Amino acid sequence: MINRQLEDELNSLKNEFPIIAILGPRQSGKTTISQKVFPDYEYVTLEDIDYREFAKNDPRGFLDRYKENIILDEIQRVPTLMSYLQSHVDKLKTNGKIVITGSHNFLLMEQISQSLAGRIGITKLLPFSYKEISKVENDITELIFKGSYPRIYDQNIRPEVFYKNYISTYIEKDIRQIKQITKIDDFLKFIRILAGRTGQELNTNSISEECGVSHNTIKEWISLLEASFIVYRLKSFHKNYNKRIVKNPKIYFTDTGLVCSLLGIRKKEEIDYHFLKGSIFETYIINEFQKYNFNYGEKYELYFWRDNNKKEIDLILDLGMYQKAFEIKSSKTINEKFFDTLKYWQKLTEINPKELYLIYGGNENHIRNNINVLSWNNIFDGIIKTVV
Repeated sequence: MINRQLEDELNSLKNEFPIIAILGPRQSGKTTISQKVFPDYEYVTLEDIDYREFAKNDPRGFLDRYKENIILDEIQRVPTLMSYLQSHVDKLKTNGKIVITGSHNFLLMEQISQSLAGRIGITKLLPFSYKEISKVENDITELIFKGSYPRIYDQNIRPEVFYKNYISTYIEKDIRQIKQITKIDDFLKFIRILAGRTGQELNTNSISEECGVSHNTIKEWISLLEASFIVYRLKSFHKNYNKRIVKNPKIYFTDTGLVCSLLGIRKKEEIDYHFLKGSIFETYIINEFQKYNFNYGEKYELYFWRDNNKKEIDLILDLGMYQKAFEIKSSKTINEKFFDTLKYWQKLTEINPKELYLIYGGNENHIRNNINVLSWNNIFDGIIKTVV
């Protein structure tokens, strides 16, 4: 079994809050990690109709039966149970006795804010980070193609088979649960079109025209994908430094294997020649920062920056008192032009050059033009260890 970096955070939270929540996309490993960190806890999945009906029809009786030392899996299936958990844990007067997992961020966060504020420690688990699976796979093209979902590695499932079934299961179990979508073909077309926008500025009007559905429908569908941790938005950095800046967010899929599947990429070799290679590589790198942030208690904020002259910083790590800026390039060969936007940013912000990074597809780490050059495989040891 591959150890998950989130385990330490869970062990800390169980001493601090009555309820521990593990949120994340389906099959990201929430059940596995909850049973590993809490091995003596009874496991109840609310996907099971018997447990679900018991919890829905008699929530107090359900919590009397499963009082403490319990893992409640996929709790969004019975959102009303959250209200009863409030008084239940208040009576227990002890921490870390109830663990809940869920795949619907929006549904759960609404219930948490209403019923469990101050009583719950929230974590988010995305698929494997590179650091977690580096001993199993260390080829960047293979990693991008296969994606990072645990079952692909644990059970040696072919990526094309896994993602075909994942998309089907996601629509059947998640989308239909949140909102009834009658035109499934239109929705599938929308997901594929959105996959072609990963790592790019989100333009809902353009997507609406290409999909042939209304602008409001596109906004609603994007929210549904966000709710299930399939995509997320990267906000524009708020400081403008006397420049007109682009304020629209960028959109990213949380897994590049899913992107490849939706784009019809059937072999890893096809990635090298695909016109979206740079955007897919950028998606992989940004996802690594997201995963590490979630795994270590969300210690920083992530942004991008672009002005109206199309000068862009791919990623900004905001650590409150200072920022780190990153240019991301898929090439294994460094070109002097790769440093242009970082130099522009340094001149504009007067940031210390040691906070500037070029992340690229090669394997060497060094300093060039007073800027840190970092291999894609050294993100954790080269940066994250210093900020978490």
